[in-house]
Amino acid sequence: MKTAQAARLIIAATLCAGLAACGGRGGPNLGPQDSPDMRPEVRGTTIWDTFRNSENPNTTVGVNKYLWNASLEVLNFLPVQSVDPFTGVIQTGYGTPPGGGRSYRATIKIADPALDARSLKLSLQGPGGAAVEPGTVRAVEDAILTRARQLRIQDGRL
Repeated sequence: MKTAQAARLIIAATLCAGLAACGGRGGPNLGPQDSPDMRPEVRGTTIWDTFRNSENPNTTVGVNKYLWNASLEVLNFLPVQSVDPFTGVIQTGYGTPPGGGRSYRATIKIADPALDARSLKLSLQGPGGAAVEPGTVRAVEDAILTRARQLRIQDGRL
């Protein structure tokens, strides 16, 4: 019998709390809508701005296509595990370069639409997460940048 009384008490308390939440404003400046940060002229955006399509998502991708294609071509011996052209990340599995004896895996991030060395971030790992010599990483970055420039020249956009 006590569980039924406890259940009724919980239901009554819940209904009272819900009813209190629906109550009107008690004074002139008690609501959150009156705070200075919530005024539309200060806030600058509304909920409707979320639904407004002001930009075409197909034209706002921040990835350089020459760096993207050059990365895939230069590292074509590595199996691609995941690609995300919208964030500019390519992740590969382990593979051995032609003529090499050590396997690598790579994560490439193209962070900018510019054809620039600063736009390319490359991380190489050996088996078991072993570190790769900085000279090797630099050589692969240089190969990707060189191939990207070649692709741009072939495209005729200098």
